[in-house]
Amino acid sequence: MLKLYVGNKNYSSWSMRPWVAMTQTGIDFEEVYVRFDSFSADSQFKQRMASINPVGKVPVLRDGDLSVWDTLAIGEYLAESFPEKQLWPSDKVARARARSVCAEMHSGFSGLRSHCPMNIEAALPNRGALIWRDHASVRADVQRIVDMWTELLQIYGGPMLFGTFTLADAYFAPVVMRLHTYALPVPAVISAYMDRVQALPGVKAWVQAALAEKDFLAFEEPYRLQS
Repeated sequence: MLKLYVGNKNYSSWSMRPWVAMTQTGIDFEEVYVRFDSFSADSQFKQRMASINPVGKVPVLRDGDLSVWDTLAIGEYLAESFPEKQLWPSDKVARARARSVCAEMHSGFSGLRSHCPMNIEAALPNRGALIWRDHASVRADVQRIVDMWTELLQIYGGPMLFGTFTLADAYFAPVVMRLHTYALPVPAVISAYMDRVQALPGVKAWVQAALAEKDFLAFEEPYRLQS
């Protein structure tokens, strides 16, 4: 059976992507949870993950002796291994667009990532308002996301970015959670898409598990005191 190594569900946006993709499409796998303690070289997390993959990070997909440790590579491996799950759109042009927006998420949006780390159990609208006021990079990233999602929803008619659920929706699920946690302003069409993503069984299952963790990690939340 496939194994997927993930970190804390409340914080680990990268782990969320393949987990949601596999859960939502019914790909059978065993979850291996590796708690974040810190990311220093001598941390238990780093030591555990370094034995699984050379970069010592999550997520990692294990298939027998094979480790796949990049989310795009994991997505491609799953799509090739389970073509019947239609993780990519069947149309060539749509498939190219889906790969492009996933790659853009993979390498971009540094303002949103750095200033609005994923924190599913938190409600931080006041902090979000200050971030929105003070950081042009966040406003630019959100505008790009709004433009991207609006265009794709118009082209493919929804309810997901490419009509039906694909890796693109899994890839942007953590972005949905960030926009929700920090209450960043988006138009109604984007808010409606966010609601649909959060209603997906795979996303709901991840969120429920994140809320059940109750594992406050101060190094993940320097901006918030433990309540």
